[in-house]
Amino acid sequence: MSGGQIFNTLVEFFEEDEWDFHWMEGLPVLSMGFAGRSGRWVCYAQARESQEQFVFYSVCPMNAPEDRRSAVAEFITRANYGMIIGNFELDYNDGEIRYKTSIDVEGDTLTTPLIKQCVYANIVVMDRYLPGIMRVIYGASEPLEEIGKIEGEPGDTKPKPSDSDLDYEDDPDTDDSPDFDEDDLDDDYPTNGTHNNN
Repeated sequence: MSGGQIFNTLVEFFEEDEWDFHWMEGLPVLSMGFAGRSGRWVCYAQARESQEQFVFYSVCPMNAPEDRRSAVAEFITRANYGMIIGNFELDYNDGEIRYKTSIDVEGDTLTTPLIKQCVYANIVVMDRYLPGIMRVIYGASEPLEEIGKIEGEPGDTKPKPSDSDLDYEDDPDTDDSPDFDEDDLDDDYPTNGTHNNN
C-alpha cells in the first residue's frame, strides 16, 4: 500500500490507533467500521493529494426513504446550524446521510494528531445525533423535537465533545462494511472500477 504523503499519513494513523481498515484498491480511500454507543456505522477516510486535503466521513447505517427525506433534511439543517467542525450531508437522490469533517493543509504537513482530532470529532457528533436521525427516519418523532432533545432548548449552545466522549470502549470493526460506491467520492478523483473492500 503506497500513495502520497497525505494517504501514507492516514495509513500510519489508523495503524497506530489500532483500527481495522480496508484500502479501496486504486483509490486514495480507506474504509472502516465503527461501533459507538448509539450504533454501528461505516467510515471512509479520503486523501486529496493535489488539493492537500484530508476528508473523513461517517455514513448513517440507514438511508432516508423518499417520503422522509424532507424531514431528515430539516433535521440535519437544524443540526448543522452552529456546527463549528464538520457538517451533515444528505444525498436527496438515494437518501444517504453522512457527517463530514476535513482538513486543508495547503503549504503545511498533515500529522497524525491532526487526523485524530478530525476523526474523533466526527464520530462523537455522529454518535450523538444518530438516535435522533433514526427516529426521524422511522417517523417516530419530528425534527424539531429531536434536535431539542439533543441540543437543549433554543438558544442553548451547541454541545461540545468532552474527553469522556472520545473514550470509546468498543474497538473499531469493519466486519460489516458495505461495498464502497465510487460515486460517493469527490469528482476530482478518477475511478477505475477495480477497488476492493475485502
